[in-house]
Amino acid sequence: MGVLNVTPDSFSDGGRWLDPEAAVAHGRAMAAEGADIVDVGGESTRPGARPVPEEEELRRVVPVVEALARENIVVSIDSRKPAVARAAVAAGASIINDVSASLWPVAAETGAAWVAMHMPADPEVMQQHARYVDVVAEVKSYLVERAETARRAGVENLWIDPGIGFGKTPAHNLSLLRHLDELVDTGIPVLVGTSRKSFLGRLAAGETGESAGPEDRLEGTVATTTWAVTRGADVVRVHDVRPVSQAIHLAEARPRPESDVAGVPAR
Repeated sequence: MGVLNVTPDSFSDGGRWLDPEAAVAHGRAMAAEGADIVDVGGESTRPGARPVPEEEELRRVVPVVEALARENIVVSIDSRKPAVARAAVAAGASIINDVSASLWPVAAETGAAWVAMHMPADPEVMQQHARYVDVVAEVKSYLVERAETARRAGVENLWIDPGIGFGKTPAHNLSLLRHLDELVDTGIPVLVGTSRKSFLGRLAAGETGESAGPEDRLEGTVATTTWAVTRGADVVRVHDVRPVSQAIHLAEARPRPESDVAGVPAR
């Protein structure tokens, strides 16, 4: 899933794709680089972000969704507003990527697929709510309950997302990644988004170094997304589609028994 932020203030690439033509061109490029889904969002949900008025979010996303869907690109809408989700699906989006995990009625109504993400509070204050007794168990319980509710309502296609970085400390993020198999074992498809997130910059810097900025977190993104896929994640949400796609293909490659890799006979 390629990230397409049609926003002026997203933590990583705010403003780069605010112009609709630039956004559509970038979405097209990500699809060419290997993105199976292009995720269009018109409201930043970075820590501390303030809500965007519904009318503005609609203005930002609907033309982009419509143009990409017209080119037979699978589009998801990253929104927590029912009206925006409905309008985007009407414009051609087939997935609702929902950080609030509350839009299952819209998915049931429209027939769209749905992503339910764990976030303990609104983005403005979510980091103040990064308190858990057992983050893995609590996130899993919440997401399973959301998925079961959605399925009872008639949502057939859905994913659960542990919400890496959303109301989580670096330790929480690592614990969720380390125990990702517990989410996978629920039998519900899992989506993971670690791309360019701040905990990767802090980990790369170590205890005394300066945290790397968003554009310098590619190595951490590749490592964590590849880990997620090899642990059973069905979808990874990324800004840098080409290098992540290449890493995943390499990680999943299996030499044939008769192959000879770098001069070393297979055995």
